[in-house]
Amino acid sequence: MHSPNDVEDEFLSRDIRRLKNILSDVIQSLHGNDVFNRIENIRQLSIRFRRDQDEPTRLEFEAALHALSEEETKQLIRSFSYFSLLANIAEDQHHIRLAHSHLIAGSAAREGSLAHAVDSAFRAGRGDAFKDFFEQAFISPVLTAHPTEVQRKSILNCQTAIARLLNERDRIRMTQAEAARNEEGLMRGIATLWQTRLLRTEKLSVMDEVENGLSFFDNTILTELPNLYASLEDMLAGHDAGWTGTELPAFMKVGSWIGGDRDGNPFVTADVLRSTLQKQSERALGFYLAELHKLASQLSLAQALSGCTEELRQLADRSEDQSPHRLDEPYRRAIYGIHARLAATKAGFSKVAEESGGPSGTEPYGSADQLQSDLDVVHRSLMSSGSSMLARGRLRHLRHAVKIFGFSLAPIDLRQNAEVHERVVGELLLHAAPGIAYDQLGESERVALLLKELESSRPLLSPFVTYSVETMSELDIFRVVKEAHRKYGREAVPNYIISKASSVSDLLEVALLLKESGLLRPHDATLDVNIIPLFETIDDLRQGPAVMARAFSMPLYMRLLESRNRMQEIMVGYSDSNKDGGFLTSGWELYKAEVGLVQVFKEHGVKLRLFHGRGGSVGRGGGPSYEAILAQPAGAVQARIRVTEQGEVITAKYANPEVGRQNLELLVAATIETSLPPQRQTEPGADHLAAMEQLSAEALSAYRSLVYQTEGFETYFWESTVISEIAALNIGSRPASRKPSTSIEDLRAIPWVLSWAQCRLMLPGWYGFGSAVRCFLEAHPSDGMKILNQMYAEWPFFSSLVSNMDMVLAKSDMVIAGRYAALVQDVALRDSIFRRICSEHQLTLDALKAITGQTGGPEKNPLQQRSVRHRLPYIDALNHVQVELLRRFRERRQDKSARIGIHLSINGIAAGLRNSG
Repeated sequence: MHSPNDVEDEFLSRDIRRLKNILSDVIQSLHGNDVFNRIENIRQLSIRFRRDQDEPTRLEFEAALHALSEEETKQLIRSFSYFSLLANIAEDQHHIRLAHSHLIAGSAAREGSLAHAVDSAFRAGRGDAFKDFFEQAFISPVLTAHPTEVQRKSILNCQTAIARLLNERDRIRMTQAEAARNEEGLMRGIATLWQTRLLRTEKLSVMDEVENGLSFFDNTILTELPNLYASLEDMLAGHDAGWTGTELPAFMKVGSWIGGDRDGNPFVTADVLRSTLQKQSERALGFYLAELHKLASQLSLAQALSGCTEELRQLADRSEDQSPHRLDEPYRRAIYGIHARLAATKAGFSKVAEESGGPSGTEPYGSADQLQSDLDVVHRSLMSSGSSMLARGRLRHLRHAVKIFGFSLAPIDLRQNAEVHERVVGELLLHAAPGIAYDQLGESERVALLLKELESSRPLLSPFVTYSVETMSELDIFRVVKEAHRKYGREAVPNYIISKASSVSDLLEVALLLKESGLLRPHDATLDVNIIPLFETIDDLRQGPAVMARAFSMPLYMRLLESRNRMQEIMVGYSDSNKDGGFLTSGWELYKAEVGLVQVFKEHGVKLRLFHGRGGSVGRGGGPSYEAILAQPAGAVQARIRVTEQGEVITAKYANPEVGRQNLELLVAATIETSLPPQRQTEPGADHLAAMEQLSAEALSAYRSLVYQTEGFETYFWESTVISEIAALNIGSRPASRKPSTSIEDLRAIPWVLSWAQCRLMLPGWYGFGSAVRCFLEAHPSDGMKILNQMYAEWPFFSSLVSNMDMVLAKSDMVIAGRYAALVQDVALRDSIFRRICSEHQLTLDALKAITGQTGGPEKNPLQQRSVRHRLPYIDALNHVQVELLRRFRERRQDKSARIGIHLSINGIAAGLRNSG
């Protein structure tokens, strides 16, 4: 008798086998039996070694790897890397299959789905609260330029084609000939994938990153987000007839940092920002134009047969389309007129008249609202003439799209480091007020000076002074923002984020720079963008609530907030806080900071919007977004939340349209459930809070003792991981470190986490937890474990933290990590540090099992079990090959072949682990 899970697993295994067998056939046909047999032998040995862990298999496995030539080694890496990519496709399709099977069977809505969130709210009698919810709601995943995945767009295109064919097999009952054509299509897709270069030959430029980011809008977001709006409107109407015909405001948008994030990236310039804005606008308007063209072909209604409103007739008459074939088709003529105006708008933005696509002299739209108004005319006419079903088709989705994306596609956030603002403001003041050494002033003196300048209408910038390149570059950025607001609307660039914010003066410095460019007007205290501090380090998170309390006590700052609807956004950073204080302490300090911010904002009557700087990996705040939002402290969400989507997670979530739709729904569902809980959220008890405080203190001590206080640890890290090689890999436009050094403090969090993932230690996602639990139990011998068990069962924050750590540990492997440790040249240093890490790893595993009641493995998540089972033998082999290549490359610096192999293996391991960076 098979359980439902066994049956589901068989469907996934079937797809993985099919894709693996096709890949094997491709390799065999292109490279011959000898190459294929060697690869297949190593695959079988890897599976056997993963299963048995016996010494004879290990020796046979390593001997087989050593016997490979350089070219065969590359073929092995590529084959196992491509298998991981194909397994990813199969898993994504499996998630889609499960979701569809539940819907077809009429099963109850699953937790995490939009239907479940809406149903739960209405069942709990909270349906009336939806109106207030959507009036204040703002939910935004934000794509960031941190590509820890190294996949090229060409590779993504191949994966998309293969996914489409797999989906076809699930959805369509095929004839024998159709099934054969589908199989042949899969063979072509995989053959193309195999022969497509994995690595980029040149380092990514910022505009390359922009194009990569835009591909997710093309494939998924432009179509699936409007679909989500329509589905949600229908769900609400299904529960309450009062919602029938009601359209939701633009409560959800997908934002972007790509082209606007300058923190540590000198390549993001004013010209790059301007080009990014233009490319985004072209994508949005191009999408609307294509949809209008299709809509015109569909709305072939004759006036005598359908009728129309007077305003629709007037709109049609204003159209320059006077074809005699369409004189009695007012809807078509109206849409052709809209198309012509929009084409003129697009041409005006790009300043290329030839692209207008319409008659010369056509008046462009002055704003997206004007386009929306014309589409609304078409909608009202269809509704009033009894053609509501036609209004609910393509037109409905286009109207939603224009409302969501406007003329700018995605709101771009600007980000820069507080140290840069300090230098720029200091230079401006040096020339405008000689004698003032801004960098020598204390915080209170800085604040007083900045407030005085903000009250004044005089500019600081002088045309008679030659300023530094840095100062002019920063001011140029602000000028482009002003230009973008005039051109595309203020929603094009609505936010300015201050990295490493730690004081009120950090906020006021940005306000002063905004004033210099006319984005802040002192005469009426109007602010055109949100000033957003990013609290990143442990100390900054602890000081965050006090910093905001001081800012809110200043009348000028509060007047500026009045122009922003008394809403202040705060960004909290998971990546640097983790690198600074470790996994457990980072999570706890983030939680406490949010609790403190909620209280401060409530006291001052300011609306809070939190922006979570989560990365792809658990070590950078990753893990399931749904559980993470539900784990937020009471009052921290309030229908408003933004979350970064980083690294390979962007591809995993948004490359496939249906998977993308599911992930967008998860964010909305979690926000609804957190903001409209069925019952009052219970706060953790004093004993749980005290326990967490003690656990955090002990974990912080253990983590910092290893990473920052152990002599030689920096050397150990650089020699036992692929950090040096990652720094040279073409995975992004910015350097791996903020400064030219090997210091861990200066290293960016992404390469820090990715390096530990590659060697299978996953250290940033668990280190310190075992020591913390041991110390806690020693201090509470009688009831300590009982308290921890209760925290895991009753407190979503602690449960989420432990579950994320469980996921990381499932992918760690101390045997493989030991092979990387052997790369450290100082034997005493290697043995000392690796023993400490192994000891802490075992402590953490024991603590995890005791707290969760598990007997071994990631038992709580069967999907994760399947993923681990299918992938790890292949990832293991890549790890073993990578170690040998690292040794060869470091012994022979000019070994180009080894370098290429290392970069290929980094790609393959990252693809297999999925959430590694």
